[in-house]
Amino acid sequence: MGQQKHRRSSLSKRSAVILVAMAGVSLFPVVDWFIARAAAEPENAQSLAALGERLFFDPELSLNRTQACATCHAPDAGFVDPRETRLGRAVSLGDDGESLGRRNAPTVTYASFSPTFGRNADGQYVGGQFLDGRARTLEEQAGQPLLNPVEMAMPDEASVVARLQEDAEYVSDFRDLFGADVFNSTRTAFDALARSLAAYERTAAFAPFDSRYDRSLRGEIELTDEEELGRLLFFSSQFTNCHLCHQLNEFGGTAGETFSNYVFHNIGTSANPSLAKAFDALPDRGLAENPAVADRMASGKFKTPSLRNIAVTGPYMHNGVFRDLRTVILFYDHYNNKAPRRQINPETGGPWGVPEIPDNLSLKELETGPALDDRRVDALVAFLRSLTDQRYEHLLKGP
Repeated sequence: MGQQKHRRSSLSKRSAVILVAMAGVSLFPVVDWFIARAAAEPENAQSLAALGERLFFDPELSLNRTQACATCHAPDAGFVDPRETRLGRAVSLGDDGESLGRRNAPTVTYASFSPTFGRNADGQYVGGQFLDGRARTLEEQAGQPLLNPVEMAMPDEASVVARLQEDAEYVSDFRDLFGADVFNSTRTAFDALARSLAAYERTAAFAPFDSRYDRSLRGEIELTDEEELGRLLFFSSQFTNCHLCHQLNEFGGTAGETFSNYVFHNIGTSANPSLAKAFDALPDRGLAENPAVADRMASGKFKTPSLRNIAVTGPYMHNGVFRDLRTVILFYDHYNNKAPRRQINPETGGPWGVPEIPDNLSLKELETGPALDDRRVDALVAFLRSLTDQRYEHLLKGP
């Protein structure tokens, strides 16, 4: 184990690039990300991101001028929604102070690494933004909450652009960055807004790669024995099945790992009782609600999330049905562990709920791991906690 630690920490960035070139594959998506970002953004990318940052925090862009992007994606809370609603923290409250979304707001940290929505070489749907991938790119995602009636609730793009034009500083910045005629077309101006927001979300503020895990790879710290056991278990092909969905790089434990392959799966999550009651028990069909998908096998599938900052961005699953990270691990374990106590949801004291969508379960991925004892469950939780960005480590609770 000590030798493995030494090999990981001694791998230099230069060596990594050489390995990538020799292998002919991308082992380090963080390197690719910076290269792609430099190629895609204009020379004034810093100014574009600065404009996007201002837009991200501006409540004037919602119908009642009460809600900004940062309201549901609060930077001090891991870019998730820390507010309590009548349904708890499972969903978010809209600009009108009454409307509720149907899904748990995911963190936007590391969201820029999700590829453009489409199919991979195996024919699986992959990537995009939102849990159902309905926004193909980060730019498409950026504009949608502004127009969503249960979020920022602006009636149309023209109304958003009109709000921008109320602010002389916005008008000046948009013309400087996008040309003097940017406001001659509603579509051009709205697209410029979306580009600016996306540019901000591509900055290091959202993807610092400075968690304990990252710092251990750079040789700055050593993981605890429990964290290290969790790391070995996580990337193992023998002791868990985590890596089947939550590993992007070809080799586990490398720099720039985002802990998602961005493929869509139905893992058998049960309905959240409070949401089911509020929304008349209508099931959330996930990927099948993406207008670009007409596949009967898509129902109940959701995009595999990154596990970066997972320990501080609960509640969990698309509907916020689980409050605790350890519960999530136990939920996965119940597919492979026949011990009676593993068939009980510790948060309810009763059996695990039936899948909200019982069809299309990804049993190949779910039922390929061995049963986990408590020590290994705790080790996996400890490792997942080590994926917390340094700025959020103070939010970690418990040991």
